[in-house]
Amino acid sequence: MNEIEPLSGIGVFVAAARAGSFTGAAERLGITKSAVGKTIARLEARLGLKLFHRTTRSNKLTVDGEAYLAACASALDEIAAAEAALTSANTVLTGRIRIDMPVAFGRRVLLPIFIDIVRPHPELTLSLTFTDALTDPFQDDVDLMIRFGALRDSSHLIARHLADQDRVICASPGYLETHGRPKELADLRGHRCIVGSPKGPPLAWVVREDGTVKRLSPPATHQVSDGEAMVDAAVGGLGICQLPASLVRRHVESGALVPLLETFSTVPVEVHALWPRQAHLSPRVRYVVDQLVARAAAGELN
Repeated sequence: MNEIEPLSGIGVFVAAARAGSFTGAAERLGITKSAVGKTIARLEARLGLKLFHRTTRSNKLTVDGEAYLAACASALDEIAAAEAALTSANTVLTGRIRIDMPVAFGRRVLLPIFIDIVRPHPELTLSLTFTDALTDPFQDDVDLMIRFGALRDSSHLIARHLADQDRVICASPGYLETHGRPKELADLRGHRCIVGSPKGPPLAWVVREDGTVKRLSPPATHQVSDGEAMVDAAVGGLGICQLPASLVRRHVESGALVPLLETFSTVPVEVHALWPRQAHLSPRVRYVVDQLVARAAAGELN
């Protein structure tokens, strides 16, 4: 007797719906785009309805597809939760986890931690991307993000606070010798400053003046799209910058950068882990998040 497996094709369907394309689903699942298309076609034939509006550029869900996705995603989350509950804490984790993080903080602070985290689990593999641009996990197929700063409202993301870092305003000794040292925030108007970009690190600085926290827009003499380049630009004498302490600490300790306006730059920046909202974390994502929380509590993210 031929019985149709009730979950046949559902995993492929959910992957295609979340990726927004059959190509994206194929890359994530490790199969061909043709295999994804055929699986979806068989699923649609079995259900007797269309799940996707297909075009040459993308595949968008139909109204029926949206409803089916909600039901399927919830069911898969419950299955993942059941598997996680049955998994021993000593079981070697397997699979790939995709993590996106800020450039300088990721390379200098997080990368050594992630190397250490996966070492006990040889079958746990990483896909690491480094960017200071804001990323939507649903659009970029990311399992976990690490981000600086206050969080924007987002109903489809879950956030876990990891740490707070001091913000440091600083410049090189060579810059200060040429341009002088600012003593008040108003003095910055006469200085050259290094800020972020619209799609990268912040353009504004966060300061505290007369007990009030406010955003300050310094002269945007140089706009730089990632934190590591901002550090290098400041060390090279291009101007004054404000960055999290972990990015400039070794340069401050070596004397290559000099802290400035310390009584004003007293508002810490938050570090968060974020992931797409779902009923339960997958075991491998949960493991990495738990490890990050423990490392942060031990001060390793500072």
